Amino acid sequence: MIELDGFGLLRPLWLLAIPAALALGFVAVRRAGGVGDWRRAIDPHLFDALARRGVVVAGRGRSGLLAALAAALIALALVGPAIERPGVQNFRNLDAAIVAIDVSRSVADSGEFQDAKIAALGAAQAAGSRQISVLVFAGDAYLANPPTTDRRTIETTLAALDAQTVPDVGSAPSRALAFAHRTLRDSGVVGGDVVLISDGGGLDEGAQNETRSLAADGHRVSAIYVTPAPATPKRAMETGRPELEALAALGGGAFATVGAPDAVYAEVQRSTAGRLGPSPYASLAWLDLGRALLLFAAAPLLLMFRRGG
Repeated sequence: MIELDGFGLLRPLWLLAIPAALALGFVAVRRAGGVGDWRRAIDPHLFDALARRGVVVAGRGRSGLLAALAAALIALALVGPAIERPGVQNFRNLDAAIVAIDVSRSVADSGEFQDAKIAALGAAQAAGSRQISVLVFAGDAYLANPPTTDRRTIETTLAALDAQTVPDVGSAPSRALAFAHRTLRDSGVVGGDVVLISDGGGLDEGAQNETRSLAADGHRVSAIYVTPAPATPKRAMETGRPELEALAALGGGAFATVGAPDAVYAEVQRSTAGRLGPSPYASLAWLDLGRALLLFAAAPLLLMFRRGG
């Protein structure tokens, strides 16, 4: 799926068939031009006699050219050029976004915690008119804001977060991802975004499995890295960022830091149609123009029935 400013290609791999069709058409025209294979099919002396009588008429290869044009148009139709349907953003159950922010001590005591809250708000604002939920987690995960379009409520919630928000000690991003997945599933969301804001602490096989499960259900997991507090163990400080970046790659999302979160914002800003991609619900978001192109492909095919080609 390729999307650009409300225009998309639903099946872009079919683009490879267009030059192949044109190349075959070129070969067909070369072979059909002149007298083609008649010189090999008829004895030379008989062919020369027919030529002297004026009954040999060289072809122009028009049929081959028309067939190539029809094949190219059919391939273009299969590519699926499409435009985004107006009002698709009104289908609230198609997509949503969840921001999950780590409030464990290693993050809450970090010098970048305020930046992390600003990044969380920026992700919520980047989601546009979509419903947003906010999760907070440390040793366990909790819903801080149910799905809402009121960004002021989210701003108030984020401003109040601190190290005492979640009483459970530790950091369990796997619980936050599982909570996010359950929330998206219960809401009937088809293509959602989960933005995990963390220092990478507590990432384990459970978090990876939850990320794979989210991706398999059509959701994307992006991550924003927060530099942990100085008291964090050295090994955790060294492995947190690469593990968080790998998690975002596993989830099909983007990775960024709190100092430069634009890559994640861009991922969350993608249109509803673009997020749905080639899913079974794509027809709700995209108007496929390929069917109309099939009518144009019929024109050269009909011309092939004309005499004199």
